[in-house]
Amino acid sequence: MSQESSDVVTSVPKRRFRWRAFLGRGSLDIQSKLLVMLLAVSILATLVIGAIGYVNGRNSLQDAAFQQVTNLRESRTSELKRTLQGIEQAVVLDSRNQSAIESTAAFTKGFDALQGTPVSADETTALSKYYSDSFAPALEKQSGETTDPKLFEPTTNPQAYLQTHYTVPYNGDYDEAIKTDDAGDGSAWSAAHAKFHDYYRELVYQLGYEDVLLLDTKGNVVYSAYSGVDLGTNVTTGPYSKSNLATVYNESLRSNSVDSAQVADYAAYQPSLDAPTAWVASPVGSGSSVLGVLAVQIPSATIDDVMTGNQGWKGDGLGDTGESYIAGPDKLMRSTSRELIQHPKQFEKDAVAAGTSTATAKREVATKSSILLQTVNTTAVDRGLKGQKGTAVDTDYLGHQALVAYAPLGLNGLNYVVVAKVDASEAFAPVDVFTRNLFLSMAAIIVVVTLLSLLLAQVFVRPVRKLQTAVNRVSAGEIGVEVETRSGDEFGDLGNSFNDMNRSLKLKQDLLDEQKAENDRLLLTLMPAEVARRYKEGEETIAEDHTDVSVSFADVVGFDEFARTKASGESLLLLNGLWKSFDDAAARLGVEKVRSTQRGYLASCGMTVPRVDNARRIVDFTLEQQAIVERFNGVNGTKLSLRAGIDSGVVTSGLIGRSSMVYDMWGDAVSLAYRVQGTGRVPGIYATQRVVDKLGDTVPFTEAGSVDTQSGSQQVFLIGGE
Repeated sequence: MSQESSDVVTSVPKRRFRWRAFLGRGSLDIQSKLLVMLLAVSILATLVIGAIGYVNGRNSLQDAAFQQVTNLRESRTSELKRTLQGIEQAVVLDSRNQSAIESTAAFTKGFDALQGTPVSADETTALSKYYSDSFAPALEKQSGETTDPKLFEPTTNPQAYLQTHYTVPYNGDYDEAIKTDDAGDGSAWSAAHAKFHDYYRELVYQLGYEDVLLLDTKGNVVYSAYSGVDLGTNVTTGPYSKSNLATVYNESLRSNSVDSAQVADYAAYQPSLDAPTAWVASPVGSGSSVLGVLAVQIPSATIDDVMTGNQGWKGDGLGDTGESYIAGPDKLMRSTSRELIQHPKQFEKDAVAAGTSTATAKREVATKSSILLQTVNTTAVDRGLKGQKGTAVDTDYLGHQALVAYAPLGLNGLNYVVVAKVDASEAFAPVDVFTRNLFLSMAAIIVVVTLLSLLLAQVFVRPVRKLQTAVNRVSAGEIGVEVETRSGDEFGDLGNSFNDMNRSLKLKQDLLDEQKAENDRLLLTLMPAEVARRYKEGEETIAEDHTDVSVSFADVVGFDEFARTKASGESLLLLNGLWKSFDDAAARLGVEKVRSTQRGYLASCGMTVPRVDNARRIVDFTLEQQAIVERFNGVNGTKLSLRAGIDSGVVTSGLIGRSSMVYDMWGDAVSLAYRVQGTGRVPGIYATQRVVDKLGDTVPFTEAGSVDTQSGSQQVFLIGGE
């Protein structure tokens, strides 16, 4: 018994001694640290399992949500196509039937008969009063812009007569105006109105059209169901000649087919007090005989009913925030926002917070519509306008994170994007409960494991974290990062190796940056920046067509004779100086140098940067070249002169060659500039008829002959000549 006690007593101090000696060495070796890492395995396993569960749960829910909005997008797209195609087909059928043909002929005949029927002074006064006291103030209130009523008052007898009898008496109450069949004035037009108005009124009532118009082949609105201020106006010469009604009317006449329908995208329409208006139009007639155009104003409520599912969002499984909407090529809505319909005050706050102006947001609330008002500058809309179709997690037009499904909608010239979306917070709400329970369980496990291995984990993780931070900084692009190494174990060796590697990387990166900068500088001397960018991105064939470019080719006459009196190096130095002066002038005047050789200097304007005044700039540049040559003569005692040719038109630019790339420009305008340059017998600046037409009377010129081209003889003019 005593012997065993003695053994125990003597063995304990020995173990303590070895442990202290072990700690006394100052650091643990890698094997000891690996033993400590085993304690962290349980934490890592917990984290990994939790992360996998979280990701899988979130992905499953996200996939389901994406599938839901994708299905909604497809159903809304199909329904919208059916609706618009149905309206188009209905308009085509209506424009071909006998009632449309007879009514168009009758209204046109009655309208023409009113050309010689002026209105009385009292009626003229009543018209002016209606526009100044009723129409103009209402338009100003809706548009927020000052309106001159004189711009909209009738200017022809038929327009004044019809509005006197069918528009003014109702003072903007169009619901009452449409009920009138005959004003009782005894005119042929009123007889036609009494006969056919009920037919079109029923079209409006039954199909929900905002208005139905008939236009003759001269552009006159010879009939309006609601007898608005566009009744009697001419859409080609009147105050609404820039409207989308004028556009769809002209397209319908150009189609010259009664079996076709043209659609005009939403645009503000002044007769409707600047309300967003879309049109469907079709020629009236049969066979090849066209009597006029039937134009139908598409009801925005019909489009909204399709996109909102008759406001049945929850029935479509869209919860409290899901919706579908349409965006146009201008990134403005073509349907009404769900939040605007359900929560207008909250919509106003969210829209303003997302970047919409306060005035626009208030107008949306006041008009209860976001069509042509609400901007939808989102990634989904951008991709849809590029013809892409897909899904994404995107920031919506009200600044909310949302799951979106988008697709382009091309229909009879309409470039629309259909977007279905639901707020991410709502779509992922179920995962929050799962995530909370998962994190609580993980936290309990981690606390237990952490308390058991805290001390040794700190010792082990510290150098790893330092190295990890340094690696992250390097991967983020920071050069010259070094880690502090104190331990003599494998981590210390790894830190030293990392520092050596980073020093080597920094040296190599400095050399690469220096070389890249030099390469970029050389490349920009050979071609424009945009072409250089495309060339560096790997494009092998780079060529672009430019429709409106002015080209100048200039030659310094007499330089060869002057150069013979100089050493080759000296003449080249003088030529380079002359070319540099040309380059400086080009940069200052917005002209692009294409290339320069000993034989001449080729430049353009409007190619890389489109400019409406490209002819003016190229002429100013050529005149500046002439002045530079004159200054050169004054300094060097020479008698050099400039001979330049200028033309405007279509050119092509691009890179030529494979092993040795050359940026060049060619085309009819370039060829003609070369030929014009050689036309004159004396030095000077010669321009084609196209250039002179663009300049007008701003520059003096004289005729200097002509050149023959494939399209005929071209007159040549001497700029500044007398």
